[in-house]
Amino acid sequence: MTDYIERADEALDGAYEPPMSLEEYVDLAFANPSVAAHAAKYLLDAVESMGTRTVIEEGEERERYRFFDDPHNDGAHAVLGNTKVLNAFVDDLRTVAAGRGKDEKIHWFDGPTATGKSELKRCLVNGLSAYSKTRAGRRYTVEWNIAGAGSSGASNLSYGGDADDEDDWYESPVQAHPLSVFPESVRREIVADLNDGNDDHVPVRLDTELDPFSREAYDYLEERYRREGARELFSAVTDRGHLRVKNYVVGVGSGIGVLHAEDDGSPKERLVGSWMPGMLRELDSRGRKDPRAFSYDGVLSQGNGLLTVVEDASQHADLLRKLLNVPDEKHVKLDKGIGMDIDSQLLIISNPDLDAELDQFADRNDRDPLKALKRRLDRHEFRYLTGLSLEAELIHRELTDETGVWATAIDATDPEAVRETVDERVRAPLTVTVRDERGVTRERELAPHAIEAAAAYSVVTRLDSEDLPADVDLVDKALLYDQGYLREGDERVDAADYEFDGEDGTHGIPVTYTRDVVADLLHETPDRHHPDLPVEEVLMPTDLLDAMANGLADAPVFSRAEAAEYEGRLAAVKEYVFGRQERDVLDAVLADKGVAEETVAEYVEHVFAWDADEQVATDRGPVDPDPLLMKVFETEHLGRFAESDYSGNSPSQAVEEFRREKVITAINRYAWEHRDDDFAVSDVDLASIPVIRAVLDTHSWEDVRRVYEDFDPARWDDPPANTETERVKERTITHLVSQGYSPASAELVGRAVMREVSARWD
Repeated sequence: MTDYIERADEALDGAYEPPMSLEEYVDLAFANPSVAAHAAKYLLDAVESMGTRTVIEEGEERERYRFFDDPHNDGAHAVLGNTKVLNAFVDDLRTVAAGRGKDEKIHWFDGPTATGKSELKRCLVNGLSAYSKTRAGRRYTVEWNIAGAGSSGASNLSYGGDADDEDDWYESPVQAHPLSVFPESVRREIVADLNDGNDDHVPVRLDTELDPFSREAYDYLEERYRREGARELFSAVTDRGHLRVKNYVVGVGSGIGVLHAEDDGSPKERLVGSWMPGMLRELDSRGRKDPRAFSYDGVLSQGNGLLTVVEDASQHADLLRKLLNVPDEKHVKLDKGIGMDIDSQLLIISNPDLDAELDQFADRNDRDPLKALKRRLDRHEFRYLTGLSLEAELIHRELTDETGVWATAIDATDPEAVRETVDERVRAPLTVTVRDERGVTRERELAPHAIEAAAAYSVVTRLDSEDLPADVDLVDKALLYDQGYLREGDERVDAADYEFDGEDGTHGIPVTYTRDVVADLLHETPDRHHPDLPVEEVLMPTDLLDAMANGLADAPVFSRAEAAEYEGRLAAVKEYVFGRQERDVLDAVLADKGVAEETVAEYVEHVFAWDADEQVATDRGPVDPDPLLMKVFETEHLGRFAESDYSGNSPSQAVEEFRREKVITAINRYAWEHRDDDFAVSDVDLASIPVIRAVLDTHSWEDVRRVYEDFDPARWDDPPANTETERVKERTITHLVSQGYSPASAELVGRAVMREVSARWD
């Protein structure tokens, strides 16, 4: 317990610092101009502070801002995918922050449900709050104390209730910028001097006056000291005893305003707040309403200084019109004669119903009453994920409490290593504990490839089929989008070789549907049995796929046409998933019969020496390249050639072309990409060469037939005792378990694969 308390003390100690005088703040701003950043610049600084990482989305390599992975909160509200949209948003922020345009824009995040828009809001709130706790991200405002000013003594400055005797300090209720205390002419000089000494790509800008509450305190102090004949009037008003600069932690209500669908009231109340009649009677209004009697709980008041978010914007259509002039004028009215300057980045979030509402008068052309609003909106469209691995990660997050972003949690810097680890997580099984109506808990297993299958089906339903080339199907397109390339034999085909221009990600199965289907399956028991293994507790990929497809017609979220279209895409996904399962089983069957990497390396050395007419270095000294060794490797391990392709051990022209084009050219390419003075053939990563990778990774049922002559896949389910089929099955199940399967799921995947193999075995 002591350790936890100490950590909490350390966390809070790092977030706050003692108040300072206005003079000290100005000195700090000149030492670190970012502390004086306006809203757009601060938001930009926060996003850029965490750097970027490289991702593959829609088949393209992109740089993604780590901020949107929610790293400060272990990815709890990470925005998966939509990197291109987020990057465009950051580019717009950069434009606004630098004053190059788009100041009048309201950023609008639009898209179907369950595409991550609400996660973006939470990510922004969490990320900005965490950034404000860092030294680089400190955010400052002012607080006032007018007790003891002049001859009258104490004052009733308050916007809440009665002040304690000890606490006569009152913070600006709208996070007023400390530099706004200065007269406008002096403020302009300070900002200009700050930017002269600042090498940041975005200058500091400040166009706001003091907020009404702070203005009331300032005017009160100025009047008292003027009456007393103070010569240095500004110094008296901003004396350390009356004005302090303090840092605050950004959050909803303090620099971030969030308006939800359930928030009601008049547009003015929702924007800035409302008057409190009781306090109006208590406070001396001097002939007008007193801004100290105003409740600054509106979305713009809370978001002043940083960010204002209107969620479920279509339910606030009346409010959106009131926001029209805020970006331009940077000002809102509390009442007649009382206004408030606003420095806040406006952001609204909606589902497609706002789009329909905005277009309801489109046929009126120039007389469209919503045209002015539409001109103000800068649209950023979120779409469903079109990458299989990201969708698998999203489904995994929906089913578990695990929130860390896979790619950022992997302890590797090599992109290929990261990719391989992500692939392992995509295919990995998942165990979920469920409780039945009697309160009894049990473990349910989603077998390897189950989540991958659900993700693949979801993604395939989201892809446009109109732009497919003749040699690419929807599953191929999904894989191109996910990894950026396809393997076709020895060749690699890059996504850049195709031009996909369809409306991918605008429709399809949302993750919430998949989550609910899986949740229902977890409480159902499949009709299958085994005398020793709990196969009824396992959900196989086909279980998920069939349930997803069968539920489409009854799900209100899909039209009949959509349900029929998505059902038609099921077969291709089943074929893909079966191929993945078949590979697992085949590799397990031949796990102890693979080609050793030393054998492959020996072959490569001999091919290189053969082509260069040189000798091979061995322990016994240099020897000529062995034609028999190369022939055996090419006919038995590669399975590329037959005896007829050789004259004795001498290769035919086809074999020679293969050696030069597929092996030597690939190694030379690798050597060029990794060239240095000490490079040697022995340094080559053999697994990076397509034809060699095929030898290391790929098996076939012909290999099984050749190695195990008495093996019979038709007897797999219950093999006779003391047969080769029984021995092969035992070794296969053992290997599958070592690769992540449970004994039960290994039994089931073996049955499924061998049932298909036996049909074509003879």
